[in-house]
Amino acid sequence: MRYPPGVEIPPELDDVYRRAVRLEWITVAYLISAVVAIYFTLGSSQAMKGAWLEDLLSLAPPIAFLIADRIRYRRPDKDFPYGYHRALEVAFLAGALALLITGLYLIFDSVLKLLAGEHAPIGMVELFDWQVWLGWLMIAALLWSAIPVLIIGRIKTGLALKLHDKVLNADAAMNRADWMTAGAALVGVIGIGFGVWWLDAAAAIVIGADITRDGWKYTRAATADLVDGRPRRLDESGVHALVGQVHEVVGSLDWVEVAAVRMRELGHVISVSVLAVPRAPDDPGLLDHVEDAVQRICTLDWKLQDVVVAVVRELDEAPEDILVRPRSNLAQS
Repeated sequence: MRYPPGVEIPPELDDVYRRAVRLEWITVAYLISAVVAIYFTLGSSQAMKGAWLEDLLSLAPPIAFLIADRIRYRRPDKDFPYGYHRALEVAFLAGALALLITGLYLIFDSVLKLLAGEHAPIGMVELFDWQVWLGWLMIAALLWSAIPVLIIGRIKTGLALKLHDKVLNADAAMNRADWMTAGAALVGVIGIGFGVWWLDAAAAIVIGADITRDGWKYTRAATADLVDGRPRRLDESGVHALVGQVHEVVGSLDWVEVAAVRMRELGHVISVSVLAVPRAPDDPGLLDHVEDAVQRICTLDWKLQDVVVAVVRELDEAPEDILVRPRSNLAQS
């Protein structure tokens, strides 16, 4: 077993990680300002309510990231022998559930108002002794909530890929959704200005659908990680490439008759468990073979940090789709 306690990010990525932490602090400060700006221009617009709720919820991932940052590097102890890597995944699930629930609420509330035919008036407000249409202030607040976050989200995407950080990636996705939400809310506000009252509720439903889609996607992903699903790519588009690479390494071990390979995600890192049936159980060099296999798997990528290769007599209970038969054995058969 190779397991460096309390270590996740390799030294060459320390600067990348510190940059991500600084960016999340900047994100929290910026989103608070956007939430305040939209709150004071909210009026009775459903679309503005949706934009405000999404900006408010967008605080969850960066705050979860910063909290998990204080926990995930704790060393394993008697109560948590596997360490605290999964603090990241708990934070991921909390943010995803909040997103899902709010999106469903917004859709339900907006549909009721649309069916009831409720008109959302936008009146005049006094600003520095001037009478100003509130819609102009709404548009200004929405632009402030859209443009900076678009830039921040693109930066986070690159950092998340380097760090294999799903919370950071989900945060970047929510940032991208924020500017789309602001665009939909702009349509709703302008619609009210032109007397198209239903456009406001319709825009809010679109916003709610987008929030719900992201919430459902990330709730499924976080749940799969917590119940030890196979490692997947950051965008959840398929199985992580390291799964195939580990299978290739195990398939090249000529001392193995058959092996079961199990992998799961633990926050930033990926755990690998290989149960191997040796061709020659009495081989005096078997321990050296095992240590070599662990080393070859660990050198594939820094994310493979919890690697165990165990020798067993048989694998009768192992599912067929996790079994690996080395190529040398297949050629002999």
